[in-house]
Amino acid sequence: MAIKGSITKSNFIDYDKAMATGRELMKGRNKTFGFYIIVAVNTGLRIGDILNLKKEHFENGGSKFREQKTNKAKDLPLNDKILKAYEELKPKLNPRSEEIFTSQKGTLFTKQQINRKLKQHFQTRNKNVSSHSLRKGFGRKVYENNNSSDRGLLLLSQIFNHSAVNVTRNYLDIS
Repeated sequence: MAIKGSITKSNFIDYDKAMATGRELMKGRNKTFGFYIIVAVNTGLRIGDILNLKKEHFENGGSKFREQKTNKAKDLPLNDKILKAYEELKPKLNPRSEEIFTSQKGTLFTKQQINRKLKQHFQTRNKNVSSHSLRKGFGRKVYENNNSSDRGLLLLSQIFNHSAVNVTRNYLDIS
């Protein structure tokens, strides 16, 4: 538990572990939260941008929008893992609402709820887990898929809209 007012740095959540947890949750009562995990670890988006996604974004296979934090334009293609999970979730969604990330009570998830649930499912000793942990897990996966190369860091720097590759390297704790 972080001390109020202190600066903490989240650790990454392994991509494969996140995907397995997300798929497992989608089989049970936490379908929407499972879907959130799958979307987060496959897009690298910040929590606010994910919670703002609507049905139309998934129906169209992606979208263009402005990031909440930076106000920079973002082109978001959705991969097959996300689209498959959406098709599984779709029958459970409220047909009268465009919202996706809602609780069982029908209210939009808050950042605090998401972080609390992530801690429940991924907390381990000596690890600080938050919604940013899934973004970092995405980054680690992209880096590994690019043979842990400078090319991978450059790609991630562009995806994350970082000002420099060194910012990305530090962000992912790569020395």
